[in-house]
Amino acid sequence: MRYSLINPPWSFEGSIYFGCREPHLPLEYGYSKALLERAGHEAQIVDAQLEGLNLPDIRSRAADFRPDFTVVTTAPSYLFWRCAPPELRVPRETIDAVRDVGGTVVIIGPHASTTPRTTLQKLGADVAVLGECEETLPRLAGDWSAIDSICYAAEGAIRVQGAPHTCDMQALPALSWDAGTITRHRHHHHRFDAAPQRPGAEMEASRGCPYHCTFCAKDNFRNSFRRRPLSTIVRELDGLIEAGVEYVYFIDEIFLPFRDVLETIASRRIRFGMQTRIDLWNAEMIEMLGDAGCVSIEAGMESISEAGRDALDKKCKITTEEITQRLIHAKQRVPFVQANLLDSKDDDPSEVQAWRARLHEHGVWANEPVPLFPYPGSPEYTRKWGAPDERAWERAHEFYLAGFDKFSEIQEQRPEPLVQLESAGSRHA
Repeated sequence: MRYSLINPPWSFEGSIYFGCREPHLPLEYGYSKALLERAGHEAQIVDAQLEGLNLPDIRSRAADFRPDFTVVTTAPSYLFWRCAPPELRVPRETIDAVRDVGGTVVIIGPHASTTPRTTLQKLGADVAVLGECEETLPRLAGDWSAIDSICYAAEGAIRVQGAPHTCDMQALPALSWDAGTITRHRHHHHRFDAAPQRPGAEMEASRGCPYHCTFCAKDNFRNSFRRRPLSTIVRELDGLIEAGVEYVYFIDEIFLPFRDVLETIASRRIRFGMQTRIDLWNAEMIEMLGDAGCVSIEAGMESISEAGRDALDKKCKITTEEITQRLIHAKQRVPFVQANLLDSKDDDPSEVQAWRARLHEHGVWANEPVPLFPYPGSPEYTRKWGAPDERAWERAHEFYLAGFDKFSEIQEQRPEPLVQLESAGSRHA
């Protein structure tokens, strides 16, 4: 069987999406291609965002390949499955462009994982994969009735089989990218200490997070914490370095202070960035992090008060002052350190500004608090409205637009309503 794995030509005009707009390596497709080929199938990755392809280009690539299955994702990369664009405009346009030449249409991503029936209907796809997709895609070549973690139409009804899938991180291979993909990947995600001289890349040392903060939409994918084998990390990292990569961003939900991983990276003298919780790092491990070559830390703090962090179920065991000191200490060893803040409604705005000013004096960047979007699949959504239904994305979007008049720093204009973004008559279509 032939599988065409398509990353759409993403655009975000009018969206609430506050993730990075630059292309990132589609790790989920890298793993999927390797497993598909291991199972005897043929697979191509069509990364329209990285390659700058338009819809006719995508259609041409699909027609030339003649796939039995065309897979389309609803998020720009694994890095942003937890905060994907709520609207399905771009995936729908992509599917429409290849519908008559793409074979069976498969949907993966956070929408399919959280609201599979609605996503299948909105996109007119044949089957949706719930959860992490890599191990499920090869099985679609067989009997669907025997596959867990999929949603499809059968006998006049939409059938959801099983729960979202969780991959065995011990079994997933080290990824290897072709030279053209690496050469195009000039972006160094969340790096601010130096301009790129050679390509950057993304990879993961682990997947999932042991915490369950209310705002994090990971319960239906990338949820349970799993480490990759160190030997696999070594092979993938060495392959990236050999391909000319000078900077790696670890997309791990939470990059934890594992000494063996830091020693492995340090011995290769490559620069890297990551996201973590600074409260989990002591002074010794922070120093080791800097010595290993870390140049960018994105630290999830969310609230400057203990009450605010408790409301978000952060389960943080140290005080705000202790967190502050660790951030300042980290900045002494790492060129760029950021403390992420959410508008939790539990913090006094004047106290937030004073705390931000204090950190800025020490070179630590703390963003303006970002409004909390209650993503379907997050504990925050469930706490407000229960299990996601067919209007989950619209409901969350309407709540968000009604509750705030100021949004994230990268949004220059007020986001448009979800219905307008997804309507066929939208000016974006």
